[in-house]
Amino acid sequence: MTTVVQRIRSDRPVFSVEFMPPRDQADERRLWNAIRELEGFDPAFVSVTYGAGGSSRDRTIRTTGRVARETTLVSMAHLTAVGHSVAELRNVIGWYAALGIRNILALRGDPPGDPNGPWVAHPEGLNYADELVALVRELGDFCVGVAAFPYGHPQSADIDADTENLLRKFRAGADFAIAQLFFEPEDFLRLRDRVAAKGCDAVLLPGVMPLTTPKILAKTVELSGAPVPARIAARLDPLVGDAAAFRAEGIDLVTEVCERLIAEGVPGLHFYTFNRAKATREVVARLGMVPSRT
Repeated sequence: MTTVVQRIRSDRPVFSVEFMPPRDQADERRLWNAIRELEGFDPAFVSVTYGAGGSSRDRTIRTTGRVARETTLVSMAHLTAVGHSVAELRNVIGWYAALGIRNILALRGDPPGDPNGPWVAHPEGLNYADELVALVRELGDFCVGVAAFPYGHPQSADIDADTENLLRKFRAGADFAIAQLFFEPEDFLRLRDRVAAKGCDAVLLPGVMPLTTPKILAKTVELSGAPVPARIAARLDPLVGDAAAFRAEGIDLVTEVCERLIAEGVPGLHFYTFNRAKATREVVARLGMVPSRT
């Protein structure tokens, strides 16, 4: 199977998309409509998020496998250490291998119930993402991605400690990293500079989410851990009562950020979709990333 790194190494910037496992039949129809709509845009890869334990985990495995079997897309599986023993993690990695999945995003994951709560490892599990990277590497010929944090992980002592944590993941065998959400292109570019200053040339992909609604804007604040910059608030706050105008301005803002990142040489953009395709398709089309028809 083609690896994420092979798809990223292109003569033009690429894009990728992230989906969530469906919760019910209606959600599954919405998800697969989005997958089919985006398939024709030829994303470099698609990923499916992972919830620790139970049905969410099983839905992730099933959806990731179905993408690999039934589409032309390169499929990447998420895997977290939350709530799992090492034996269970080995089992999940084995399931992915059996499904033909060769791309895994290895994450420590957030404490269940409270993403900002104290981390408590499974008594027979792992404490850190670099340990999970090493385990995945031990069990097969996988292409492994990890998370990066432009503003630093909430539980890191400071930005320098967070940079060192990311470097540990690369030293453990990670091939690339996907950055958590951010607002300004400079926030990602500073992260890239910090990594490069340490002598590491690993691939970093910025994470992007189109700002289509006030709810999505609030979610970006929650996931990034950063407040809305005054420049962006000045453009969006006056439009909160006008859904169409807010969406149009939010798409403009995200497109501008992406244009700057591409100008700065990023190899790709990773879109968080919430299982909907329209906004991602709009931004990708504006950026000229749609494959030409022959």
